[in-house]
Amino acid sequence: MPTVVAADGVLCDITKTLVADQAKVVCLIPAGADPHTLALRPADRTNLSKANLVLLNGYNLTPALNGVKAGGPVVSIGEIAVPKNPVKDPHLWHDASNTAAMVNTTASRLKLLFQGQQDSAINRRRAAMDSVLKALGTWTGAQIRTVPEAQRVLVTGHRGFSFLAKRYGIRELPVIDEYATGGRMRPSSLRAISKAIKASGTKVIFPDALPPAKTMRRISRSSGVPLAKQPLFGEGQAPGKSLIQTATGNVCNFVVSQGGTCDQKAADQLQKRWAAIN
Repeated sequence: MPTVVAADGVLCDITKTLVADQAKVVCLIPAGADPHTLALRPADRTNLSKANLVLLNGYNLTPALNGVKAGGPVVSIGEIAVPKNPVKDPHLWHDASNTAAMVNTTASRLKLLFQGQQDSAINRRRAAMDSVLKALGTWTGAQIRTVPEAQRVLVTGHRGFSFLAKRYGIRELPVIDEYATGGRMRPSSLRAISKAIKASGTKVIFPDALPPAKTMRRISRSSGVPLAKQPLFGEGQAPGKSLIQTATGNVCNFVVSQGGTCDQKAADQLQKRWAAIN
């Protein structure tokens, strides 16, 4: 049985769903961890050395894996699947059409490990995954349209949702990236951030973790705009959740926080369809 290392982003779920029990899939980064700060452990290097195939997101999502050596080919799936990415934003999967492209690219690479009946099984799963992801894209648009247009703004500390924002007409405001010089929060930066947040029309600021970072709490106090009760998961999957559950959870969090409504029943159906792929 071949061994596949799926390193980062949502590739672990994509790969496991595509191969089912046809291969051993090793995930380097646990859900909820930050891929940007990955440090390879001895066990990770051992897994990489034994891998028949290593799948990376690409676009520098995991700097520790740039140029990594492995037992088999190392493929940057996202760079092949989404080549038109002028700013090289690695957070591709927040647009479900990009996720589908990543599924198709991953399937084509996995099929090189298999032949015959196993190959056709991957094709069948790929088609089922494409169908769910297409439905996810449609569902996402329907939820976002429930948010008053003036409040379709996504205020975070760092840029991570540009693909979601571009597809669905959301204004993305990553305040630390936009206003903090070199990441440092000077008094002038804080004033500019507070002014931008107040002018944006947002009802909340979205943290990327709980408890919120000290800087995000400071920004909230200064602007007078509260932090959302739940974080948005921008760097990969939420702990204990599939990529579908992470995506629908992010969307529901956004729309409800900004005055819209979320069809949780339809979101649960998407997850049931995803979990039933075998």
